[in-house]
Amino acid sequence: MRMHLDRLFVHDSVDIVFPPQLLLDEFADLDVAVAVADDDTEFGAGDGVVAFGPGSGFLDADWVHCIRAGYDEFDVDAYESAGVTLTNSTGIHGTAIGETVAGYLLSFARRLHVYRDAQADHEWRDLPYAEPFTLEGERLCVVGLGTLGRGIAERADALGMDVVGVRRSTDPVPGVREVYATENLHEAIEDARFVALATPLTPETEGLFGAPEFETMREDAYLVNVARGAVVDESALVDALGSDAITGAALDVFESEPLSSESPLWDLEEVVVTPHAGAQTRDYHRDVAGLVRTNVERLRRREEPVNRVV
Repeated sequence: MRMHLDRLFVHDSVDIVFPPQLLLDEFADLDVAVAVADDDTEFGAGDGVVAFGPGSGFLDADWVHCIRAGYDEFDVDAYESAGVTLTNSTGIHGTAIGETVAGYLLSFARRLHVYRDAQADHEWRDLPYAEPFTLEGERLCVVGLGTLGRGIAERADALGMDVVGVRRSTDPVPGVREVYATENLHEAIEDARFVALATPLTPETEGLFGAPEFETMREDAYLVNVARGAVVDESALVDALGSDAITGAALDVFESEPLSSESPLWDLEEVVVTPHAGAQTRDYHRDVAGLVRTNVERLRRREEPVNRVV
């Protein structure tokens, strides 16, 4: 590990999530030089960069920290070849994502999205007697039981849901009644009222949910995607919704972002669209700063950083 930290830069790409100045304020007491960088900034040995995604000159720095859990936009092989340490922000999103997914599930069950649409039309809308339901006893299958998945499972369990999950290891997970191995995905989802995707995007998970999976799900089931857009075959999802193979979906991520204004997903009543905002919170910069501060100290002591990718 070639690391002697002299300067720490906050790349202006973080402005997608929060103003860079918020991180600078959090780092005011660090005994290294801290400044905002842009794509014209030249980096070198002894530099660390905190960024939203990959940028110009990053491979000349010693350390790059991604403020997201997902680092699929980074060329990991290039960072490894250049000897640049790459870390990410996994581990800080469980609460926000868990609450967002709980909100989706409650909206579908209690029909809150329908009432909100009616409010926009100034309409007092009575629903059919059999339409609203409660979450208690309903089965949720969480695909991916890392930080995001556990955050979802914990809150669903507290709501009295029957929570099952899918991951490579079948070791027990708190709040999850049964864990299925990845090769048993169809068995895990076939009886679930809700299926929540919380996996990282990898070659193995790209296109994980397509026509065969939607055909396996219940007709009254809902898909929730807070993973990455490419985990789902979006055209197959649109087809499944249009043919009533499944009832609805809550989607925070998409194959192409922002979602095209021409997408049919906008106009489906049983689809909730959010703009990749599931992890957003006004304290997000503080969570990121905590990780960065920890790694500043660890790297300067020549210790292994937390959340190291390469």
